[in-house]
Amino acid sequence: MKWQTLSSEYLFNDRWFKVRRERCLTPEGKIVDPYYVYDFSTWVGALPVTEEGKIVLVKQYRHALGETCIEIPGGCVDDTDTNLEEAIARELREETGYSFSSYDYLGKISPNPSTNSNLLHMFLARGGRKTSSQQLDENEEIEVLEVTVEELKNLLRSNQLLQSMHVSCILYGLERMGELRY
Repeated sequence: MKWQTLSSEYLFNDRWFKVRRERCLTPEGKIVDPYYVYDFSTWVGALPVTEEGKIVLVKQYRHALGETCIEIPGGCVDDTDTNLEEAIARELREETGYSFSSYDYLGKISPNPSTNSNLLHMFLARGGRKTSSQQLDENEEIEVLEVTVEELKNLLRSNQLLQSMHVSCILYGLERMGELRY
């Protein structure tokens, strides 16, 4: 079922976002032209749990939606990160000022496999405690929230968490914690 790429050119190539136009050949001999692929960096996200069992969330404005959203901490894997665990530990420290004693890998998901080439790698971070102030990027304004597991479940039930990949990570994390039953 895999397609063969006959040609590929970047139409847009910036630090965080790239767009490719490709010409592809299917196994049945059909030419698909154009096919657009969006390249983003690899992402990491975590459901972070403090030593006291609270969930650490972040609240920030998301301009594409024009809304302030409650999310889990996370971001891009940097070239300086030696592995995914190091990337999520760094993102958690930068966005929240919390450090964690363990990181359970929960798997990977795709934001949209029909157009996006990247993945989100999900973690359950445990044993968190506040160890520093936030170290935000120039354009980041992030409010840190601590909620109980039940408050997090209520945020899910009332559809107050809009970022679908973050909801997926939360659900995988709650399942790993024994807090989600089917």
